[in-house]
Formats: sequence, structure tokens, C-alpha cells
Amino acid sequence: MADVKKVATRVSYGEALVELGNERDDFVVLDADLAAATQTGKFKAAHPERFYDAGIAESNLMGLAAGIATTGRVAFASTFAMFAAGRAYEQVRNSIGYPHLNVKIGATHAGISVGEDGATHQCCEDIALMRTIPGMTVVVPADDVEARACVRAAYEFEGPVYMRFGRLATPVINDREDYEFKIGRGVVVREGSDVTIIACGLMVAEALEAAEALAADGIEAEVINMHTIKPLDERLVVASAKKTGRVVTAEEHSIIGGLGEAVAGVLAEQHPVPMRRVGVRDVYGESGPAVDLLHKYGLDAGGIEAAVRSVL
Repeated sequence: MADVKKVATRVSYGEALVELGNERDDFVVLDADLAAATQTGKFKAAHPERFYDAGIAESNLMGLAAGIATTGRVAFASTFAMFAAGRAYEQVRNSIGYPHLNVKIGATHAGISVGEDGATHQCCEDIALMRTIPGMTVVVPADDVEARACVRAAYEFEGPVYMRFGRLATPVINDREDYEFKIGRGVVVREGSDVTIIACGLMVAEALEAAEALAADGIEAEVINMHTIKPLDERLVVASAKKTGRVVTAEEHSIIGGLGEAVAGVLAEQHPVPMRRVGVRDVYGESGPAVDLLHKYGLDAGGIEAAVRSVL
């Protein structure tokens, strides 16, 4: 996909906030001294009266967002995934989740693809943490188009939403006329009959590339973009599993508590089939170029292809 347009979803997030802010004035954006990195600085420049910097105090950031949400306004709280889900977990759980407030968490720089920032900032546990909070919606957009749609859908959605964005520029794969984003509804981006690949985030593009390689050997893989991890589109998971008889999940996250386990739970209860999970396998990341790290940890088309051949 070298000739395909690539955009980092964190950039899409910042630009989507500006576009939405030009249309609506009933929401605010908060950040924790990372506005340049999270791209919320673009909203600050466009709408300074509705932007608040909490400083390097992520727990306080979530408390501020919660308080603002109680006044009837929507609050977008932004920082790195490691801090949003990790450092501020208690505040997200008790101050946002428990009262079911209209706070939208924009978590950027998630996963191994943070690259040179190293193991301490490569958060591969955030989906697991956010999934456990009752009533929390968890969305992992695959590209620029989906990230923009995700921001607008989160704004319109009633209740807390955790949105996961990346630092690495990724291929734009949803730039088609029939594209439609709905929270809780997965999208079949490639039809197949031999195996189902369910992916989220940057792994969707890698899954499509793996499917092309498999097709050269006569293996037809169905690829599902599961942008919403919670609530999971159980109907689509089961229907595709019944169709192909085998499932592989792919995520830039730990295989513990993420997309893979969510899918496995559904299949175990409703339609057990042979399955493999592609993801970070209970290890920390390390410092290095993002693309090289993704390859080393098997989070690429090659890793997905190998998992498919294993399950077959």
C-alpha cells in the first residue's frame, strides 16, 4: 500500500474537532499539556474560549471533564492512551463511568506504533481497562475517514466513549461512497469463504494486505473492520464464523482483554470455531521505529497471514 494516502488518526481527531466546533458550540475540549501531540491544539487555535489545558495532571483532567459534563455540555478529554486509561483509570471509572456522563475520551499515541517513545508510553492495555468499565463505549477507528466519523458519532452518542487514536500515519481505506459508520456495527470490507479476519485500528489495512496474499494461494479471507470493541457486533461475528468456520483476530493491543478476547468470548458461548489471536503476547514493547516494531511483534500483514495458515 505504498501508493495509498496515509494519515495518522490523531491528526484526523484534531481536525474533526475543529470541523465539529465550527458547527456546534455546546462542547469543550480539554488536554493535559499535550495539545501539539494530540492535535487538540488545532481546536485551541480555532476556538480558544472552549479549550482548557489541565497541565500534566491527567486525573484532574478527567475530573474537570466530568464536572463540565454535569452542566449539560459535552466534554472531550484528550491525552496519551497511557495516561488516559492508565494514570486516570480511577477518575474515569468513578467520575465519568459511574454517573454515565457525556465525556468523550480522545486517547492518542496508543499501541506499539508509538515507536521511539518506548515501552512506558506504548500502551497495549487500554482497551482491556476501558472494556471493564460498565457502560463505557470503546472505539478504535481504522483510518482518517473513520476517525473523523468516530468523533462526530461520539459527540452525538449519549454516555462516555473511549476513542483510541494512533501516532503512525496509516492507509486510508474507507474513502468510498458507500462507507457508513455506526457505533456497535462492524463492517465487512472484504468478502470471503475460507476464514474470517476480524481487525481494528491500523491492523485493518494489514488484514486486507494479508487477504490479498492469501488469495494468491486460493484462500479467500473475509475481512471485518471491527471499529467498535464495546459494544461488540456479536451478530456479525457469529454470522461470519458460521460462514467460514475459522476466525483470526488482529489488534495493536495485548491479546489479553482486547478485541481477541471479546471475539473469543462471543464464539465460545454462541458458535465455537478454531481461532487464533494476533496481538501483543503478554510482553512490553521497546524503543524503535514504529514500522520495524510492528513487524518484530507480528503486528503486520505477515503476522496475520501466518496466523491464518496456522488456523487452516
